[in-house]
Amino acid sequence: MLKKIVKFIFGIIGAIIGYNSVVMLGISEEIEFTTGNIEAFLISKQFIGIIIGAIIGYFLISFLLEKLLDFILNFDYKLKDVSWKKIVISFLGIILGLIVGSLINLAFSISSIPKLGLPLQILINVIFIYIGLTLALYKSDDIFNLLFENKSFLKNSTNSNITKKILDTSVIIDGRIYDICQTGFIEGELIIPEFVLEELRHIADSSDGLKRNRGRRGLDILKKMQKDNRIEVNIVGKNYEEIPEVDSKLVKMAKEYQAKIVTNDFNLNKVSELQGVFVLNINELANAVKPVVLPGEEMDVKVIKEGKEDRQGIGYLDDGTMIVVDNGIDYMDEDISVMVTSILQTAAGRMIFAKPKASN
Repeated sequence: MLKKIVKFIFGIIGAIIGYNSVVMLGISEEIEFTTGNIEAFLISKQFIGIIIGAIIGYFLISFLLEKLLDFILNFDYKLKDVSWKKIVISFLGIILGLIVGSLINLAFSISSIPKLGLPLQILINVIFIYIGLTLALYKSDDIFNLLFENKSFLKNSTNSNITKKILDTSVIIDGRIYDICQTGFIEGELIIPEFVLEELRHIADSSDGLKRNRGRRGLDILKKMQKDNRIEVNIVGKNYEEIPEVDSKLVKMAKEYQAKIVTNDFNLNKVSELQGVFVLNINELANAVKPVVLPGEEMDVKVIKEGKEDRQGIGYLDDGTMIVVDNGIDYMDEDISVMVTSILQTAAGRMIFAKPKASN
């Protein structure tokens, strides 16, 4: 309803502008506004100007303003995700394009061309500014590395050989990547592809409550990483439109950037390895850093639920490792000392089998 009212107002404004335009152009007709002379007004140029202006105001102006508002909002939304590095490179591209355009105007004396000199100068400058900006954005990483990579105040020379890491959607949502980066175990540039960011936004806007919460958690984790000065995060605006699947896009980008993929997606892990792309799997790292337990060792555990097999009890270590206690059902909700009998390593994690020490 509000949209129709706004369009109606623009229609009235357009009608007024149409009427005044006919008058200003000097093509208006003199009409005596009497009761019997209404038909003469309806076929006059002023009335035609009112109708055309109202149509333009109602449909065209409202449409253009709506598109302009959408453009401004989308530009503001996307600007939040643009890194300062890309902004600096963009300004350098604009300045370089303006310099090249000015040199061409000066070398060929474009300004001396009668009547067309000034428009041609402006056109040449706009073309080269656009070319400079496009090249700067497309090759922003290469330009930045060429200009600043070896500068001691921006990057330590010992880090020049550190491989870049590309983060996929699952590892951002998981959130553990932020904790690992804070410890310093992952170094170098972390690349967030634009298509991964779009997938994350799509999940955050999902109608499914669980998916929406996971997507918003991922965006929050990403914001924390961007604000942390110890973590180098770069959002790369490459999309690979010819490739429909996100996993395939990640593999292609990893090959192009000679980077590693950080993920906890089992399928992406296998596909990447088959295509020769090195993968850092967060789940594998979590399993690798769990404390080593050997048969015969003793530990304390609280039995919290019944196991699948008869009289088994289940407990967990602080890192989430499951402990299956034989005859543990007798110690439900109790803290007991157990002795490890065997360890089973599975793709999902590690399981420890034990028996109550009291039963020995």
